[in-house]
Amino acid sequence: KDEQLDEMPLVKFAEGSPELDYMKARRQELGGYLPQRRMKAESLPVPGLEVFGPLLEATTEGREISTTMAFVRILNTIVRDKVLGKRVVPIVPDESRTFGMEGMFRQLGIWNQLGQLYTPEDHDQLMFYKEDKTGQILQEGINEAGGMCDWIAAATAYSTHGVPMLPFYIFYSMFGFQRIGDLCWAAGDMRSRGFLLGGTAGRTTLNGEGLQHEDGHSQVWSAAIPNCISYDPSFSFEVAVVIQDGMRRMLTNQEDVYYYITLMNENYAHPAMPKGAEQDIIKGMYKLKSVGDANAKLRVQLLGSGTIFREVIEAADILQQDWGIASDLWGCPSFTELGRDWNAVHRNNLLNPSAAPALSHVEKCLKDTTGPIIAATDYVRLFAEQIRPAIQHMGRRYEVLGTDGFGRSDTREK
Repeated sequence: KDEQLDEMPLVKFAEGSPELDYMKARRQELGGYLPQRRMKAESLPVPGLEVFGPLLEATTEGREISTTMAFVRILNTIVRDKVLGKRVVPIVPDESRTFGMEGMFRQLGIWNQLGQLYTPEDHDQLMFYKEDKTGQILQEGINEAGGMCDWIAAATAYSTHGVPMLPFYIFYSMFGFQRIGDLCWAAGDMRSRGFLLGGTAGRTTLNGEGLQHEDGHSQVWSAAIPNCISYDPSFSFEVAVVIQDGMRRMLTNQEDVYYYITLMNENYAHPAMPKGAEQDIIKGMYKLKSVGDANAKLRVQLLGSGTIFREVIEAADILQQDWGIASDLWGCPSFTELGRDWNAVHRNNLLNPSAAPALSHVEKCLKDTTGPIIAATDYVRLFAEQIRPAIQHMGRRYEVLGTDGFGRSDTREK
């Protein structure tokens, strides 16, 4: 009534009225009542590790690949999965061909709401630049912030829309956390679930272009975000194990975590995964092999991650051949997870002084070994320093080699 206008009374249609039925039907058609944030969504089964079988084996003689190539193979396998394939959201801000992803252009298409509006320069090639209204790849151009916003939208779709998605955002690692760190922190705060992949990672990986790609610290940035799970894998089997376990945690168990994985563009031969190493890889440290006499009096423990782990392996051979020093080689794809594990175990021991002290994963791995412990990575020393408290607690000597400083604009060989 006119005399009630100043009071703005609530207008409510009767249950079963045409007006209310229409409004409810429209709202359901739009996906439900908004805003709404769900803690859980549909739990999705993920493929087992065996689907990545070829990447768990040693590369054939004369065959060399990079960890970036290994990731692209894994992504192609997931895209073909009947359950997860349609939920995968590949996102690149630039340089798709650098990452070897051009094969996906034709297979999935690059999303453009208007479709292909021009003839691409490479239209006569097999893997041409294909834009499509139904494309699945999001190509943001040189816009890392835009790519990250795309990723957050997909990574939180389980909550805002009740539709769990599986976004993979790959970028040059120097242009990730350093450039869009605030969004990375917000992603954790929003309980995003998905994968961030830093390509051409490591301080010495992509030289010759000045210092713009000399990333030796993104693993330190990511370590500060509590629910960001970070890995710096050396071999294809590590990449496969980490991604498969990440999918299980985020899509099946619906844990509020997201992953950051650094990848390299350096090609080299990859060994087979040591038998039963899966859980140790996930925890951040596994034994690759021993070099030299098992009963040698002189022995050292060598730790490494990423592409520099190959230099660690070479160092073990030099120590054996030139100095007669035996060594145990430990792959450490996540010094961050190792450090977090030590902190959690140490805290639990402090709060339960009458119970038998538990051991961190680092302590379990090294408790029956002898000799000094040396770690080398392609990142600043602070990265591998995260496990120093655990090693000091064992009363052992620990030396860390890293790439502190701005880096070098020339090639690694020079």
